[in-house]
Amino acid sequence: MYYPLRFHPVYKKYLWGGRSLAGLGKILPQDSQIGESWEISAHPHGVSVIANGPLAGISLPEACRKLGQHLLGTALPDKDMQRFPLLIKFIDAHDRLSVQVHPDDLQAARLEHGEIGKTEMWYVVSARPDAHLIAGVKPGINRQSFARAINDGSCLDLLQDIPVKTGDVLNIPAGTVHAIGAGMVIYEIQQNADTTYRIFDYNRKDEKGQTRPLHIEQALQVIDFQHRERPALIKGIYLKEQGMTRRILVLNQYFLTEELTINGKADIHANGSRFTTLTLIDGKGSLSFSSSAGLHVSVPLFTGDSLLLPACLHHWVLSGDMKLIRCRPSLFRQDAALLAMRLNGSDQVASGTCQEKNHQEYGGPVTESLLHAEKTGLVSLEPYIERMTNKSESIPSDF
Repeated sequence: MYYPLRFHPVYKKYLWGGRSLAGLGKILPQDSQIGESWEISAHPHGVSVIANGPLAGISLPEACRKLGQHLLGTALPDKDMQRFPLLIKFIDAHDRLSVQVHPDDLQAARLEHGEIGKTEMWYVVSARPDAHLIAGVKPGINRQSFARAINDGSCLDLLQDIPVKTGDVLNIPAGTVHAIGAGMVIYEIQQNADTTYRIFDYNRKDEKGQTRPLHIEQALQVIDFQHRERPALIKGIYLKEQGMTRRILVLNQYFLTEELTINGKADIHANGSRFTTLTLIDGKGSLSFSSSAGLHVSVPLFTGDSLLLPACLHHWVLSGDMKLIRCRPSLFRQDAALLAMRLNGSDQVASGTCQEKNHQEYGGPVTESLLHAEKTGLVSLEPYIERMTNKSESIPSDF
């Protein structure tokens, strides 16, 4: 009953979409501009349905109800047993996406009648030479000046433009004004939400000759003009382990994300506290595990494949030459502590004290080495906000 789950992708048509997702093995509807492929989703706007094994035909929300902690893990809050916490997708930005912003949890609850917010991150799968992302307002911009720029059509001049290439990573906390430029494929990990406040859409029209609605009033309420630091590309913290290199990318209150480069064979161990998503970005290989009946099972992996590994799978092996993105729900304090331990004495971080300090914005002790890693762009850490139940604080991380 417990095995790596594949899902039928949910395709989304957008006027800015294209056909590039076919290069990731997606069988696209004919004569359609596909902007997104929702790979793993329990959101009502696009529910994933299991495509393999005994659970084939069952939706992800139904699987969550049916399997509970066996699928989701022992550390997730009870509310996440009813609502899968993440949404995984590919984005084909054949044309540029609108300038937009998403609310955080508190803002969404107030403005969207109890919805949750949307923090996300981007991994650039492919990009043409002139590709760029927009993320964050420039220094010194406040609500009044940005509102004036929206009204006179000059808001793009007040936004930070970031050139990107394949493999680049950007974290987009809720409240960050952002847009994806034309000519790239993005892999996105986000909260399980679909609330978007569109600020500027280049005055373009859809197939019916209509402009898409803007949400200026809501956007101005949720934009973070007091952000700690401007968004910047994440270099990653590289950890060498047998058979693989881990590139730690983002740790926030919602998810822990890393890039895995497999050259040969890598053993992965888990402790049942949380599920894992895997998406193959490049190459090919296999994932093998032992079934509950004691049988050895090998699952082939190809570029563009996404899997959801139930929390109760405590051991599996990745084999081949491939690059994957692994994502897990965050156990922020435990994950941060273990990452800091790996950094201590590492030549990847400038020498300095590794003494723990109680940094209030992170909700607890974080080592100076880990903070230095964030400030130098190696990893993205978002301020910790108490979210998990008390029981999760005592659950060991499988970092």
